[in-house]
Amino acid sequence: MEDFKVTPWEVDGVVDYDKLIVEFGTSPLTEELIQKTAELTKSELPIFFRRRFFFSHRDYDKVLADYESGKGFFLYTGRGPSGPMHIGHIIPFFATKWLQEKFGVNLYIQVTDDEKFLFKETLGFEETKHWAYDNILDIIAVGFDPDKTFIFQNSEFTKIYEMAIPIAKKINFSMAKAVFGFNEQSKIGMIFYPAIQAAPTFFEKKRCLIPAAIDQDPYWRLQRDFAESLGYYKTAAIHSKFVPGLTSLGGKMSASKPETAVYLTDDPEEAGKKIWNFALTGGRATAKEQREKGGEPEKCVVFKWFEIFFEPDDEKLMERYRACKGGELLCGQCKRELIERVQEFLREHQERRKKAEKQVEKFKYTGELAREQWDRAIPEALKG
Repeated sequence: MEDFKVTPWEVDGVVDYDKLIVEFGTSPLTEELIQKTAELTKSELPIFFRRRFFFSHRDYDKVLADYESGKGFFLYTGRGPSGPMHIGHIIPFFATKWLQEKFGVNLYIQVTDDEKFLFKETLGFEETKHWAYDNILDIIAVGFDPDKTFIFQNSEFTKIYEMAIPIAKKINFSMAKAVFGFNEQSKIGMIFYPAIQAAPTFFEKKRCLIPAAIDQDPYWRLQRDFAESLGYYKTAAIHSKFVPGLTSLGGKMSASKPETAVYLTDDPEEAGKKIWNFALTGGRATAKEQREKGGEPEKCVVFKWFEIFFEPDDEKLMERYRACKGGELLCGQCKRELIERVQEFLREHQERRKKAEKQVEKFKYTGELAREQWDRAIPEALKG
């Protein structure tokens, strides 16, 4: 029996990513693919690739081949708005921004206010719409190209439902049940929803690449079963690991457990207190013991946050690792340094977030890609 669980709605336990690749039937993101990415973009790779935060894929090799041959590709990712976004939510968007910038491709961001209403018993529809706007500000603050990015809410962009209807005709209940575990008690809106989530993969007659955490992969497995029968490519994906919450290396940061998360709208001083009070370290019982035996960065959330996002310099990260293992670096100092980095990030992000208020209309309605999508006809292949 596995000691961890990964579904689109729940992540629990310390995830064995090698086992997850086998369980989900994906492929490891190899050194060859990483180097090919560097070669095609002619740039230094970001830490998300260098340190294997993205670790698994479906057909990423074909995406790179399409780009090299001149066919191109497009990006699609999303956000389910059920509350404020935290650091764990936003990191994959920075990786997506890098991909858009370096490959010069279009990006579609689906904000699933309908999904969150259907799947979360305690959320009202107006509440999910409120959080949609709030989350969109954080997404825009990442710095995407407003003319190559279309951010859309499912409740507003009703063409998504027109596109989902012929997709839904390709998915029977037994397929959805096998992938998602639906049963007789599942709401009919939940059962239909995978068709809506698959629809943006058909926005262009090119291969779609989805950068997302691996818990969302089941949605794309279904799309890959029927995409070619509609005359489109099977979607490709690159899968990220999870950002651990402050209190444990198990599971992922959870918005429903405030002590585990640093929200993007947190006051920087309060965020610092949260890290100081709750962040799990790999330290020994006393400073004396740590100096003698050394710390255990492998068990430390603070070190993991540096590794994932807050220490871009590889050599400095290894210096931190060695100093911890050698007992030279104590947990209090490491926490203070992480707090400084997180506070600096929050201040800069919140400044960009304020400016994002003036950009919402362009990303959703008036930018080049947004206008194209609002004006476009439904593709013939998706008319049923």
